[in-house]
Amino acid sequence: MEIPLLNDIVVIFGLAIAVLFICHRLRVPAVVGFLLTGIFVGPYGLGLINALHEVEILAEIGVVLLLFTIGIEFSFKRMLEIKKSILMGGSIQVLLTLLVTFLIARQLGQPIGESVFIGFLISLSSTAIVLKLIQERAEVDSPHGRTTLGILIFQDIIIVPMILVTPLLTGATGNLGESILVLIAKGIGIIGLVFASAKWIIPQVLYQIARTRSQELFILSIVVICLAVAWVTSSAGLSLALGAFLAGLIISESEYSHQALGNILPFRDVFTSFFFVSIGMLLDVGFLFRQPGTIALIALGILVLKSIIASFATVLLGFPLRTSLLVGLALGQVGEFSFILSRTGVEHGLMAGDMYQMFLAGSVLSMAATPFIITLAPRLADIILRFPLPKRLISGFYPVSKTKVVDRKDHLIIIGFGVNGRNVARAARVAGIPYAVIEMNPKTVRNEQAQGEPIYYGDSTQEAVLQHANIKDARIVVIAINDPASTRRITEIIRRLNPKVHLIVRSRYLQEMKPLYELGANEVIPEEFETSVEIFTRVLAKYLIPRDEIERLVAEIRSDGYEMFRSLFRESSSFSDLNLQLPDVEISTLRVVERSPLVGKSLAEIELRKKYGVTVLAIRRNSQILSNPNVNMPFCDNDVLFVLGPPDRVAEVAGLSQNPEEGDAS
Repeated sequence: MEIPLLNDIVVIFGLAIAVLFICHRLRVPAVVGFLLTGIFVGPYGLGLINALHEVEILAEIGVVLLLFTIGIEFSFKRMLEIKKSILMGGSIQVLLTLLVTFLIARQLGQPIGESVFIGFLISLSSTAIVLKLIQERAEVDSPHGRTTLGILIFQDIIIVPMILVTPLLTGATGNLGESILVLIAKGIGIIGLVFASAKWIIPQVLYQIARTRSQELFILSIVVICLAVAWVTSSAGLSLALGAFLAGLIISESEYSHQALGNILPFRDVFTSFFFVSIGMLLDVGFLFRQPGTIALIALGILVLKSIIASFATVLLGFPLRTSLLVGLALGQVGEFSFILSRTGVEHGLMAGDMYQMFLAGSVLSMAATPFIITLAPRLADIILRFPLPKRLISGFYPVSKTKVVDRKDHLIIIGFGVNGRNVARAARVAGIPYAVIEMNPKTVRNEQAQGEPIYYGDSTQEAVLQHANIKDARIVVIAINDPASTRRITEIIRRLNPKVHLIVRSRYLQEMKPLYELGANEVIPEEFETSVEIFTRVLAKYLIPRDEIERLVAEIRSDGYEMFRSLFRESSSFSDLNLQLPDVEISTLRVVERSPLVGKSLAEIELRKKYGVTVLAIRRNSQILSNPNVNMPFCDNDVLFVLGPPDRVAEVAGLSQNPEEGDAS
């Protein structure tokens, strides 16, 4: 029996493998490869796909899973941290884009209703493409990453009122007022359900499921939670993607979020590919070749217009110009929800024929250009910042209290006040080392300044900000920010401004080390490496490797630039075979209970080592640890003994620490 959908899936993935392989060799982003695959297999290309509707359904599942994983990695706390970007930034971006697009459409002779509808379409950006690219670049936690996410969340919410208003643009009012009231009521109910689920329902459900230790049950439960919340929001008139994001937020508040994320990621990558392929299938290649100049001009106009408006909205939030430019360039394309909204417009006669194809072609081209634009965004921002612009615009308009220029010498400069930056500052404060902190989050700066922290607001990619911190007289600089591109630029600037300063850079991955060293960093600390060092240090400690041997190994690994860690399998030390290290002994803890034979007797009297071959390493009495206890010190009830010996002999000593009457009773 022939299954059309199965045939189409094989065709899509088979061709996608070939296209992605070529794109990889040419260093073209995978998103572009999927769009090209859609163009090839679609009805306007080779026409290899028959089950178009089924492919669109799979594409929607891909968007749902993408937003679900983003929600898991996010949290309600982080949502509150970017509430200004969501409410203020998102509303400014959408309203300004709508207004400017409306005016342009009116100048081109479009009726009022169609002009407003075109503004709706152009004001939305692609959540799927932008967040996927930002995640791949590890920039979700950067200032421009958080702001971009906030604006995208607002766009995903505003799509619902746009769909409701669309019939009104043609004069079909219906029961619009009643529909909006019902929608608001449903929205409030869903928000209440989400909070209740995150705090009480889902953690208890997942706890009971996790107790079964069934991997299949856990995965199915996660998928059902995702799809169920998405279905509830869709039934209430909201978008599936928003529901999936809320479902991810619910799970993010539980201790099972990391396990859930690991289980969902493979499914997300598979289904998300269908989304990008389905977008490519919409493009009429013949129409594109008939009017290439006009369509290219439309796509370019969309990218430039939206980038400028989104950058302006971010500037109004108070961010520095460089951050604003990165946000604007990321949001320049037309979004996937615009295609959903466009179908509503087609149904009501607001868009048809060549106009619809012109919109599709320009939108798909803007999407295809996005990966390249985001990659080039840091360089484009740096070029723009070379123009003679007002300093206030470059540094940002956020009302942070003015600070004096740092007049210290031989001081420490900390760039970024996240977890790492705070720990470095705390250590410097304890050690009495003079330091200054540069941070781009204005709220953090204001709060910390109120507590007396020597912290200054500014974008460290600007020389003026570093000079404000007296970079020329600094002894050490620590860069601890979550933006790889900015980290590289700051490293280059610091080395140019002060060739003698000792520059320590925190990076996330090993592959970022070489470029940073080439730019002038003295030390690069990759997080993934330091995590593994901490893990194997604890492993070796559990195998009772002497502490000086562990410290020697760690020092050796760090001193030779981590090369040793990349070839762990070579024979390099006296303890390379851990299986030979005391395999027949264990360290255990025993509690001396009341009426135990040990109470009141000393080590010399009991002769544990002579009779049982067990050594008492330490005793915990109340809250005090007594190392190497005196042989004449008597045991007390409730003492906790740390003993070393063969497992069977330790078990015999464990019997001595118990009440013999309880042993007889049992």
